[in-house]
Amino acid sequence: MATRIYVPSDTSARSLGADAVATAIEREAMARKIDLELVRNGSRGLFWLEPLLEVETPAGRVAYGPVRAEDVGELFETGLCSGESRHALFQGRPEDIPFLRKQQRLTFSRVGLGDPLSLGNYVELAGFRGLSRALTMAGEDIVRWVTESGLRGRGGAAFPTGIKWQTVLDTPSPQKYVVCNADEGDSGTFADRLVMECDPYLLIEGMIIAGVAVGATQGYIYLRSEYPLALRVMNEAIARAYAAGYLGEGIRGTSYRFDLEVRLGAGAYICGEETALLESLEGKRGMVRVKPPLPAVKGLFGQPTVVNNVLSLAAVPFILDRGPAAYADSGMGRSRGTLPVQLAGNIARGGLVELAFGATLRELLYDFGGGSHSGRPLRAVQVGGPLGAYLPESQWDTPLDYEAFAAMGAMLGHGGIVAFDDTVDLRQQARFAMEFCAVESCGKCTPCRIGSTRGVEVIDQLATAADREANLTLLQELCETMTDGSLCAMGGMTPYPVLSALRHFPEDFTVGGEPCGSREPV
Repeated sequence: MATRIYVPSDTSARSLGADAVATAIEREAMARKIDLELVRNGSRGLFWLEPLLEVETPAGRVAYGPVRAEDVGELFETGLCSGESRHALFQGRPEDIPFLRKQQRLTFSRVGLGDPLSLGNYVELAGFRGLSRALTMAGEDIVRWVTESGLRGRGGAAFPTGIKWQTVLDTPSPQKYVVCNADEGDSGTFADRLVMECDPYLLIEGMIIAGVAVGATQGYIYLRSEYPLALRVMNEAIARAYAAGYLGEGIRGTSYRFDLEVRLGAGAYICGEETALLESLEGKRGMVRVKPPLPAVKGLFGQPTVVNNVLSLAAVPFILDRGPAAYADSGMGRSRGTLPVQLAGNIARGGLVELAFGATLRELLYDFGGGSHSGRPLRAVQVGGPLGAYLPESQWDTPLDYEAFAAMGAMLGHGGIVAFDDTVDLRQQARFAMEFCAVESCGKCTPCRIGSTRGVEVIDQLATAADREANLTLLQELCETMTDGSLCAMGGMTPYPVLSALRHFPEDFTVGGEPCGSREPV
């Protein structure tokens, strides 16, 4: 019987040398005349161990990592194919690695277990069971289950998914759409990409269920243009789903129809905003629309449209398979289910962590992340992408909960966590936030377009002693104008990182004693 070895094929693992490891394994097996089956699976999200090689044994899989191509020969010499090698890279059973063992994986439970494009493997691992149930239910019952689950948008606003679907369901129209926002542009985020590259049928299943629920027959995945591998995987998965009768006319022998295609994004951060995304999808420049009307009433091509991000839609199959209570039983307050958190920045163990709402930043940074990569003390954490607040250590015990974060002027957003050690200059980070907004603004509203440019200038003035108090007052007023007057969250939330840096790290905005920008490692 052939030895089965798994080597991840996603972008992160490939960037760390997974393809070279796979080639070395095949070459070594051929030279040793070993019957071997090499499976290119998806990454489990333990990026500091990638490439993470797994060997199937009668007692289950064992893992080795991080493996380099030059390690492969020695691994074979020490008994890799039997899984008995106790090489220095031996990690034991993957599920026993503490980083993975302490998680509560609902959305990502299948990732890493097999070939992402194998439809048979997906079905064997409980795939399409949620869809099978949805095909026997009325649309309003599907929507009710999603509502009862407490699922909220896993993007910025955390809007209840069921309410959005109900609006589309209740809006009469001969044509409705389901649009997946896969334009994952926030700093430190990669969960959407992992779903699409490592479990693509999960997203497809979630979108079909959404279509069945609201009466939509056409879906679009608006994919970030910087994700070429995700594009190839999703297109191939969609083609196989059509061939197997999960897409197109008469889904699985029913009267339902749902068509799906991928459209590449325009390479602009603002196109992650749902109305700018719809404009771009229609072939126009990505400009924010005035609301109302909401996209759920008048969205793509003027028709009722469900717009959800990848993680929201990927949570739906679990809810339909196991029931709304199984999802709602996790979490706290109004934040139900799990949140896939992405650890990045100056962190020792970067990767994906899926936990029920209620865990704290401190747990994530130290129990999972292992502290800073540099070995220096962590000083600040930015949560929620480039528009998220900078949080000092005094706030790291706040539970991951939408309302708890909002109460302290922060947001969870897409779950990206970027860590900084004590060499960070928060004035420079505040300046970057304004500069980022100036570059990425669609330009439609004055507070965002002009306010961000003026913001950069005022922060630069704070590096000098001249008119310091006047410039601090001006920056505060400018942030208020952007928050209250911007058309969308791009301008409205840019003040979050700026004001949080000012509030929690005022010493970085002083002149004299320790000049701005002088924080050097000691």
